[in-house]
Amino acid sequence: MRSTHVSEDPPGGGLALRPLSARSVVLSLLLGAHPPELPVRELTRAVEPFGVGGSTLRAALSRMTAAGDLRRTGTGYRIGDRLLERQRRQDEAVRPRTRAWRGDWEMVVITATGRGPAERAELRSRLTALRLAELREGVWLRPANLDRPLPAGLAEVAQSYTARPDRPARELIADLWPLHAWSDTARALLVHADEAARPADRLAAFAALVRHLLADPVLPSELLPEDWPAPALRTAYAAYQAELAASVGHARTG
Repeated sequence: MRSTHVSEDPPGGGLALRPLSARSVVLSLLLGAHPPELPVRELTRAVEPFGVGGSTLRAALSRMTAAGDLRRTGTGYRIGDRLLERQRRQDEAVRPRTRAWRGDWEMVVITATGRGPAERAELRSRLTALRLAELREGVWLRPANLDRPLPAGLAEVAQSYTARPDRPARELIADLWPLHAWSDTARALLVHADEAARPADRLAAFAALVRHLLADPVLPSELLPEDWPAPALRTAYAAYQAELAASVGHARTG
């Protein structure tokens, strides 16, 4: 699900979320659908509660198809290939695959040289998406508790290792991730989502919530602060996903 911009400390406290555009509403619905495809009639009915009218929807669909965000099918629209990776990341953020942590760390050392700014930025995005954090320039690591291989293509620019750092794990974690800031925002998002009443406001809240989950480092439980709110975010978003799926199903049969 695509997020709105989150502004902290608005007047009155809490979080201020910008309304979702028609494009973001469509992507939110399709990225949360499995498979990520909806007939035009269902999509038209599904976006109505979020304040997206027919002409606005048609214009958004046209622009999104031209940009490659969507593909036209026989009866409707499906997310484009480049967004399938975003859906995979979103699904993993909601249901991360982990394994028992035995003290090992994943370490990735960048070996490629002579890369331009765009290539460096793209590589940083890839490594961050893998929930690695940069200890110093060119050295990325995390506890080895994720049940996933590193992409094969990463070997072209980096070497991966299993490491046992000398520094205490909690000390390293404190340097690598701003856990308390993440936790504070997570709790504020939960409150905002619970208090949002209008469908458009709730969609915006849960869009921001799932985007925040993408930044959860998914650390071993023994390295997390007490009352870590990520499980509560996942439970809340899973319930909202089920609610959206039911509303789309109602649009299908209505």
